[in-house]
Amino acid sequence: MLKDFVKNIGYDDPLEVYLSKLEELLKSEYRISKRAVSLLLLQEDEEIFELVKNSEKERIDAISDIVREAKSHYLHPLNYIISERRQKESSRITTSVMSVKERRIFNLREALSRMMMSPWIGGPILLAVMYYGLYKFVGNFGAGVLVDFLENTVFGKYINPFMINAVNSAIHFKLLQDLLVGEYGIITLGVRYSVAIILPIVATFFFAFAIIEDTGYLPRLAMLIDQIFKKIGLSGRAVIPLVLGLGCSTMATMVTRTLPTKRERIIATLLLALAIPCSAQMGVILALLENKPLGLVIWLSVIIGVFLFIGYLASKIMPGELPSFYMEIPPLRLPQLSNILRKTWSRLKWYFLEVLPLFIFASIFIWIGQITGVFGLLVRMLEYPVRWIGLPSEASVAFLFGFFRRDYGAAGLYDLKSAGLLSGNQLVIACVTITLFLPCIAQLLMNIKERGMRMGIAMSVFILFFSFSIGYLVNMALTLFNIHL
Repeated sequence: MLKDFVKNIGYDDPLEVYLSKLEELLKSEYRISKRAVSLLLLQEDEEIFELVKNSEKERIDAISDIVREAKSHYLHPLNYIISERRQKESSRITTSVMSVKERRIFNLREALSRMMMSPWIGGPILLAVMYYGLYKFVGNFGAGVLVDFLENTVFGKYINPFMINAVNSAIHFKLLQDLLVGEYGIITLGVRYSVAIILPIVATFFFAFAIIEDTGYLPRLAMLIDQIFKKIGLSGRAVIPLVLGLGCSTMATMVTRTLPTKRERIIATLLLALAIPCSAQMGVILALLENKPLGLVIWLSVIIGVFLFIGYLASKIMPGELPSFYMEIPPLRLPQLSNILRKTWSRLKWYFLEVLPLFIFASIFIWIGQITGVFGLLVRMLEYPVRWIGLPSEASVAFLFGFFRRDYGAAGLYDLKSAGLLSGNQLVIACVTITLFLPCIAQLLMNIKERGMRMGIAMSVFILFFSFSIGYLVNMALTLFNIHL
C-alpha cells in the first residue's frame, strides 16, 4: 500500500512536465529510477550531474537547458519546492494510514516551551538571556574580570616587559625591534590583543552560546521572531546565520546558503555585514560600556533600529514573495556540561587558530605601512570622517584596525579608553560607528565569494558611508538633548 502511495507522489503541473522531459532524455541505465535521477538533477545534486554528464554526453546540453528553464519558472529554489511538496505528501500518507488518539500532555517543560515562543512572554525571556548570558557573563566577567587580569597583570607586568627587554638585548636593529615589540609589534600588540583581549571574550561567549544551543532554545527563538523577520524580507530560518554572526560573521555569511531564496540570502548578508557584531567585538564593546548602562541602551537601540530599518528598506527595494517557514521544534532539555565544554573547545580552537595568524599578519602589515608611509596616509584620510562624528583623531587608527578585523578595531578603542582619550559620549559614538563599520577583510572576501564582486563591493561602499552618517546623527542627538554619559 505504501509503495502505491510513493508511486503516485506528484508535484505541480509545470514541474511534472520538466520531469517527463528529463526522463525521456535519460537513455542510460542507473541504479535508481530515472524519475529519481531527474529530481536530483532539478535539485542540482553535483554527484548525479557528473554521473549524467558522463553517461549522456550527447544530451547533456539539452538536459542542462531543461534544468535552467525549470529554475527560471519558480521564484523559490527547486530544492525548496520539491521538499515542501514531499512534506505535504508525507503528511497525507501518514494521515491515510495512521490513526492517532490525541493526548494532551502539558507539564512544566511544555509550558516553558510555549512561553519562549509567545510574543508577550518570549520577548522578556530573550532580554533576560541577553542580559545574563551576554552582558553579565560575557561583558562583565569575560571582558571585565578576565581581560583585566590577562592584560594588566599577565601581559602588563610580566610578558611585555620581559619580551621587550629580551628583544632589545638580542636584536639591535631598530626596524626589527619595532616589528616584534614596538607600538604595533607582533608580541606587544598582535599577541596581546588576541590572547589578553579577544581570547577570554570569545571563550565566555562560546560557552554561553553552547548552553543556549544545547537547551533547544534557538528553534524557539526562530519561531518567536518569524513574524518580525517577515517584515524585513526574512523568515525565522534566518535566525540561524544571524545568531551565528554573533560568533563569526564570516562563517555566518557562508551559512546564508541554507536560506531558500536569493533575496533572503542578499538581505541576510547585508545585515550580517552591517549590524551584527561578532562575539569578540561585542564583548569588547560591552566592556567599554560596562559602567554606562544608558550608553549601552543607546548603542543597542541604534543597532537594532538600523537592523530593522535597513532590512525593511531592502525588502521593499528587492522584489519577491514573503518567505514561508517551517521548523521542527526539539524538546527542551537540560544542557550537559560535557557537550558544552566540547563545543566551546572546538569552536575556540578553530577561532583562535584563525585569529592569531591574522593579528600577526596585521602587525606585519602595519609595520610595512609605517615604513612605506601608507599606514600614516590611510590614518590621515580616516581622521576627517572620525573628527566629523566628534571623535579625537587618535580613533582613526582603531577604525583602520577594524578593517583587518572587527574585534581588532574594538580592541583599539579599548586602549583609547584606558588612556582616557574618550569621553562617555565619544565612547557611545565610537561603539555605534565601529559596529556598523566596514566588514573585516575575511568577511568582505566571503561576501564577494557568495554574492559576487559587484554586490560585495557595493555593500562595503554603502556600509562605509552609512556607518559614519549614523555616528554623526548619534553625536547630533546627544548634543541636542544635552546628554552627558
